[in-house]
Amino acid sequence: MSLSDARVAPLENEPSTMENGEKNGDLSVSITSLERRRQEDQKKSEADEEDPWALVAPPHKGKYWREMTCSEKLQDVGIIFVRLILLFVLLYFFICSLNFLSDAFRLLGGKAAGKALSNNKILNNPISNLMMGILATVLLQSSSTTTSIVVTMVASSLLNVRQAIFIIMGANIGTSVTNTIVSVGQAGKRNEFRRAFAGATVHDMFNWLSVVCILPIEWLTGAFGSWKDCGLLCQLTHAMTKNLNSEKHSTKKELLKALTKPFTRLIIQLDKKIITKYAQNDNTTNSNLTLVKHVCKITVPQAVYVGNNTCRIEHVESMGRCHFLFENLARTWSDHALGVLLLVLALGILCLCLVLIVKLLHSLLRGKIATVLRRFINADFPGRFRHLTGYVAILIGAGFTMLVQSSSVFTSALTPLVGVGILHLDRMYPLTLGANIGTTFTAILAALASNRDVFQKTLQVALSHLFFNIFGILIWYPVPVMRNVPINLAKMLGNTTAKYRWFAFVYLFVVFLVIPGMVFGLSVAGTAVLAGVGLPIFFFFVAIAVINVLQKKKPNVLPAKLKNWEFLPRPLHSLQPYDDVFTRLCSVCKCCISDSDD
Repeated sequence: MSLSDARVAPLENEPSTMENGEKNGDLSVSITSLERRRQEDQKKSEADEEDPWALVAPPHKGKYWREMTCSEKLQDVGIIFVRLILLFVLLYFFICSLNFLSDAFRLLGGKAAGKALSNNKILNNPISNLMMGILATVLLQSSSTTTSIVVTMVASSLLNVRQAIFIIMGANIGTSVTNTIVSVGQAGKRNEFRRAFAGATVHDMFNWLSVVCILPIEWLTGAFGSWKDCGLLCQLTHAMTKNLNSEKHSTKKELLKALTKPFTRLIIQLDKKIITKYAQNDNTTNSNLTLVKHVCKITVPQAVYVGNNTCRIEHVESMGRCHFLFENLARTWSDHALGVLLLVLALGILCLCLVLIVKLLHSLLRGKIATVLRRFINADFPGRFRHLTGYVAILIGAGFTMLVQSSSVFTSALTPLVGVGILHLDRMYPLTLGANIGTTFTAILAALASNRDVFQKTLQVALSHLFFNIFGILIWYPVPVMRNVPINLAKMLGNTTAKYRWFAFVYLFVVFLVIPGMVFGLSVAGTAVLAGVGLPIFFFFVAIAVINVLQKKKPNVLPAKLKNWEFLPRPLHSLQPYDDVFTRLCSVCKCCISDSDD
């Protein structure tokens, strides 16, 4: 029997000793209780390793609080305070890097996205509009920018409300690419990457599933409904806005950008109105016009004569040359070259901040702090109010997203917490749904600030975005069976990326670029081409999905040959052959190594 076992045994047999230990001065009892706590922490850690989706309880290292002297306690509090300050500083630069990433993609693809949105010939059916929304948002890295461009085009009668609704559905999908990119920063540790990637892609799964359900309804009700060319969302929002008049102009308040702009403006400044002009097909716009600002509003001191031979210095706004880091470089470099440089800088800052944030979270969230924080974030309401917890989480997610005015920033900040095991995937899901609601607040504010003559149309588009997300939540959240569908799909993707880490990059490339590009190309060719090529492919993959479910749930209903996929060549039913190729190609890269690493 070990020393710890010998001490634990009499403790269990003599509870009165435990109660009066301090009174009797029995030091061995105190040591035994601490040893038992360490053993419990070790057991929790082993349980977490068995279940990769469980909340992580890292074993406590060093002394417990009750074991420390007064000076050690003060030192520990000081270290925690310094780490918290560093954490907020890193979060600040992390958010700034997301802004740089958005600007880089605007430089690389902003003009192309604007020109594509201005071409009514390719926006001839809902599928092409949907894919254009995805591609434009991926290129612009901002669903708010895509939505504001669409609202402007509707106000200019370049798009009708029905077309705008389908583009906004695509923007809802495209906005989730940012937190999926952020999750790749935790690829160094397998289980962290599993949880982080699942936490990011649960947003993707909800958006895709909502589109699959709502787009056909909107399309069919518009094609065959009593109101021609206007579907369910279009009719609902028109009924809500037809009698409204804009009497006051609201101003757009920016909370988070007010904090980040002082730094980001020192690096790069872009004129986003150029993209809108391309989208509006403004013939006065020069095709070689750069997105980088060169002329800005500046404040200059000016002497003003006030009489009696005296002058007063006043600061007057005037137009002058912009001053930021890339201004001189932008005069000689093209937008694409500058975009590549800014993209490298943004990804470098993003990865560095993410790695340091994860390390700080690991060092902070240990012992009692981690336990209390995990319980608070993931706690449910007691008793009969337990089922309301998720709906309160939706409201919290919507509230925080309204404050920061960016669903990408909010969900990207939560992704590392899911990865390190503080926030459970089941709690991330309703927070993500709330972020989808909160991001529509920006478009509603923009609509309320529009001119009276276009107020009704712009508000109708903004409200269509809101009700699309509300209907999606009503489909995929209240019923537990439906709620588990996007969560289980995200877990499946998380397990796959944990085993084959290169799959994350393939997923990003295929889901956000290849599939939208191919479907968009087919839809541009015409509805007949899209139906003739796309529908057989769609039903083929639906059949594969159904067979996969039956193989797991009810294999007896399938023919003997279809009970597994072993009759097919291995590359058609396993990722292992591709993993062997990737491993040989990039064996030096740790994230490409397969099962053996941790």
